[in-house]
Amino acid sequence: MGRRKDQPSTAAMQVNSGKLSWREDFKKNGILYLIFLPVLMWEILFHYLPLPGILMAFQDYSVSKGLFKSDWVGLSHFVDLFTGSGFPLAFRNTVAMAILSLTVGFSASVIFALILTTFPHKRFRRVIQSASYLPNFVSAVVMCSLAIEFLSEKGAITLLLSLFGADKQNWLANPNIPVFWVIYTFIGIWQGMGWGSIIYVASISNISGELHEAAAIDGANRFQRILHVTLPGILPLVIMMWTMNIGVVFKMVGNNILLLYMPQTYDVADVLSTYTYRMSFGVSSNYGLSTASGLFQSILGLILLVTSNRLSKRATSYSLF
Repeated sequence: MGRRKDQPSTAAMQVNSGKLSWREDFKKNGILYLIFLPVLMWEILFHYLPLPGILMAFQDYSVSKGLFKSDWVGLSHFVDLFTGSGFPLAFRNTVAMAILSLTVGFSASVIFALILTTFPHKRFRRVIQSASYLPNFVSAVVMCSLAIEFLSEKGAITLLLSLFGADKQNWLANPNIPVFWVIYTFIGIWQGMGWGSIIYVASISNISGELHEAAAIDGANRFQRILHVTLPGILPLVIMMWTMNIGVVFKMVGNNILLLYMPQTYDVADVLSTYTYRMSFGVSSNYGLSTASGLFQSILGLILLVTSNRLSKRATSYSLF
């Protein structure tokens, strides 16, 4: 049967619906798919192919027996993890440093981006912006070595603080709360603030200048324009980035702690990752326990991610998914 004259063609239906077939989409966006290919390969190799390794959390894993022939032990590794003498302190420290990272650490990049975009001298702003990126490319070993040197008893920061009445001491060896937590947070800010501000600077640059001009004509000063024009303009991006950070914050906390903490500060510096490392690889290797800890942190991160996304959707109508 022939098509009726008043019946739209397939091409017309696709134009009207705004959707393309996967072949047409691939032809149109082939370069983008090609650019995405290395990312896809990375995700498959390092995130999807290792997924069967989760079974080790429920096994007495033996390298000689392999993944599918090792003896099953059920939830015993989780019991060992949660009943360990150091787990309550490690969990407390992880939560405390995660909260500081999500508040002070996260807001530092946003505030730095706001300062950069409102600074009047463009050349000086570009120099400061470029210099702020450099710590992100310095290795963690170098960053922690600098922090240890600056915060030692005769370090530059210690001598500076002594001018304001602080004691001359090795601040990284101070076991009092929240000294180590604050130091760890500011090291993270030092290393990641500039790099983290890039996406906010780009977003602020895309806000229409007409909005700022209209606000200035109405008598708004610079701070009021930031408060009522800039911040609402980047709010969806801020919420999206904050929600994503919540999902990975428990895994990110502890990246540099192995290089910073010492026996004097175990009670305030030990986190889930370092606690698991000592339990799993202290005397003999226990791959099952380390896998159980990683699985626990992943599930906890997933719960926090979904919860924060729902709360942000209710409070601001913005959500990641």
